[in-house]
Amino acid sequence: MTKKQRALSVCDILKKDYPEAVCQLNAETPFQLLVATRLSAQCTDARVNLVTPALFKKYPSENELAEAEIPDVENLIHSCGFYRAKAKDLVGMAKDVRDIYNGKLPDTIEELTKLPGVGRKTANLIVGDVYKKPAVVADTHVIRITNLLGLTDSKDPKNVEMQLKKILPPEESNDFCHRIVLHGRAVCIARRPKCAECCLKDVCKHYSSKNK
Repeated sequence: MTKKQRALSVCDILKKDYPEAVCQLNAETPFQLLVATRLSAQCTDARVNLVTPALFKKYPSENELAEAEIPDVENLIHSCGFYRAKAKDLVGMAKDVRDIYNGKLPDTIEELTKLPGVGRKTANLIVGDVYKKPAVVADTHVIRITNLLGLTDSKDPKNVEMQLKKILPPEESNDFCHRIVLHGRAVCIARRPKCAECCLKDVCKHYSSKNK
């Protein structure tokens, strides 16, 4: 089985087990999704979703957040970790979105990664979820599980992103990543994977090598 064939099989299987392929971060606008995604670095989506209601109530858009005092933002996002760096980035990105992009998020990886604190993972999420363009969000679940499946062979996020872009149908790539994340939380858990009940075990390189 080639990597492309394996990737297609994985896509088909995941569609059946996870028909709803959606981002787990709560946000009402593209800018709020950008903020929530930045907060999710080194933090769980569940924790971010506990923090953002108060944050978005006080700063519902880039206009309010651009005028915020950084210590005030720090207080609201403290429990997300790395709060000083994140608060500085949030206010900085709000200013850039307001002043440079006239309140509309850029729709390319190149432009998005110019915003403070926005890396390729965040940029791909915005491109895929907001603009519905092909995107690969190479987060820790995607990196770990695609390595186990035999679809990728790197721990570097950009390398994994590029490898997956070569083998995934463009129209499937964004939903594929969301489904991999759901699968990583429910079944292919990092420290205690439930291999015996995994829907992907028949196409998983790690499982087949372990059970020869």
